[in-house]
Amino acid sequence: MTLVRRSSEHGITTLTLDSPHNRNALSARLVSELVEGLVQAGEDAGVRAVLLAHTGNTFCSGADLTEAGADGPQALVRLMRAVIELPKPVVARVNGHARAGGLGLLGACDISVAGEGATFAFTEARLGLAPAVISLPLLPRLDARAAARYYLTGERFGAAEAVRIGLVTAGEDELGAVLDGLRRGSPQGLAASKALATADVRRAFERDAEALTALSARLFASSEAREGMTAFLERREPVWAR
Repeated sequence: MTLVRRSSEHGITTLTLDSPHNRNALSARLVSELVEGLVQAGEDAGVRAVLLAHTGNTFCSGADLTEAGADGPQALVRLMRAVIELPKPVVARVNGHARAGGLGLLGACDISVAGEGATFAFTEARLGLAPAVISLPLLPRLDARAAARYYLTGERFGAAEAVRIGLVTAGEDELGAVLDGLRRGSPQGLAASKALATADVRRAFERDAEALTALSARLFASSEAREGMTAFLERREPVWAR
């Protein structure tokens, strides 16, 4: 069974994350299938844009903690680069929860819409980690004061707040207008316009990707993070929160 389902209609390729057993976590297999789907959409002359969707009540729960390893941060960087460097717009549709690394995937998209029931949280600090590599696409786009608050507290917030701080573009009711506008764009015009809009993000990747990947790997390998991830999987409080 595939973890990323593909379909195309009227110039839009939809890639649907379909891994309900782990809430669409970024496992090695899901990441590989998603990158493959992006590449194929990029090579299809009939595709104007890619829509990222999801099954279930979670858009993406972040890293798959059952297989967290040294290659995890590098794989996530490759995935986010694939989204950003694709010469076609990528739109995310969030109808549920997005956490941690899932917010990096969301932040890499050019446009994102969220339903009223969507919720978001940077949970890394509660696990002994930090939003390291996902900062590459996020910090150039987020309100700085809001980023500091939600990075540090791990608080959950909703769609309206996500729009206010720049994490999400608009409410889900605007998706139709967004896709209609993208269908009307020329391939050259869309590619050149996307390059302009993502210039700051691409510079962040060139400047900081290596250092943030190393930081993320170092944190994942620490004893504190092992306790945090173990506590999460065992559904208990970590030692520092007791």
